[in-house]
Amino acid sequence: MMRKNGTGFRFGLEAEFLLVDAATFRPLWHRDLKFKILNEALEAISAEEFQCDSFKVEAPHRKAMPYIVEGYHLPDREMNPIDLLPKGVEIRTPVCASLEETLTTLKTLHARLQHALADLGYQAAALSFHPTAVDFEGPQNKRRHDFWQWAMEAMVTYGPDVNVGLPKQLASELDFNDLNKKVNFYAPALTALTLGSPLRAGGLWRIRGRVGKSVRTYHRSSFAPAIEVHPDEQLRLEFKTFEMTTSLTDYRNYFLLWLALLLDEGLKGRASDQTRIYDLGRVACNGVQAATVLERASEVLIRAPDALNPWGFDCRSLDTFKQRLETGHLPADEIVTTFEREKSVPATLRHLGDLH
Repeated sequence: MMRKNGTGFRFGLEAEFLLVDAATFRPLWHRDLKFKILNEALEAISAEEFQCDSFKVEAPHRKAMPYIVEGYHLPDREMNPIDLLPKGVEIRTPVCASLEETLTTLKTLHARLQHALADLGYQAAALSFHPTAVDFEGPQNKRRHDFWQWAMEAMVTYGPDVNVGLPKQLASELDFNDLNKKVNFYAPALTALTLGSPLRAGGLWRIRGRVGKSVRTYHRSSFAPAIEVHPDEQLRLEFKTFEMTTSLTDYRNYFLLWLALLLDEGLKGRASDQTRIYDLGRVACNGVQAATVLERASEVLIRAPDALNPWGFDCRSLDTFKQRLETGHLPADEIVTTFEREKSVPATLRHLGDLH
């Protein structure tokens, strides 16, 4: 029965949204936003039909809910968070039993968020790097120096975390060291299919004479992990390198690709953390034209139906990613075209608010 209908899998999505002025679409940041005002608006959003008890409440938040203010925690002398400088808002779906439920929940939560933000004069936009803020410096808020450095870097990046929980038998068979090496090998090529942050400092992100595909991936590749494993949360498996999108089909494909890496034992490629970092840097600049992308992404996409169909997952939506691989045309290219037509960041952001 499990193989027939996917019973036993668990899904969840965490998606960080940039905030913009609802009238002008000017991108907002911590200088424009207040934690208390945002948090009160989020706490007032109706979410009674969703199971929120499992959500962690991290200070200065007070309520377990599907929304959190994302940003930089300001610490006391003991490194305990006492305030937060907002960069945006995150939607986190509760644990869902199917991909369809997850995506329907995301759409519902997004619509309610936009309604609540409108009362404040704001709107949420899906873009993976702040288009006008370049960098951030804050007081040390982590005991480990590298964690602190990433906390500052994360103030200008936005992204989705794709969460999967496996049936108990499958989970018990996972080799986490081997999984990490598999992800190192394939993740850069799969991430290339999702790139969509070609804006930086008010214009197009240019690097070595050309417009890059993703300043977000370029910034995070050397700091942040590709995956995180949470054994204390019924073995939540979190994939972190994909980019924000306005497309529900894209989010569905993110889950399918992560499931393919988890379930396909025939994927034999393995690589080190250092190789992943190098490959992600090349992918960020060159997209699917980067070396290794065509071969590795094709391998996963071609094999995915045979690996996932027996578990009840429909892989037909992956055809959109196959087309991106064949044509080289990515979400970043759509944003570049819009920016070149509109001639401004706010006018470009007008096209990134709806979820469809």
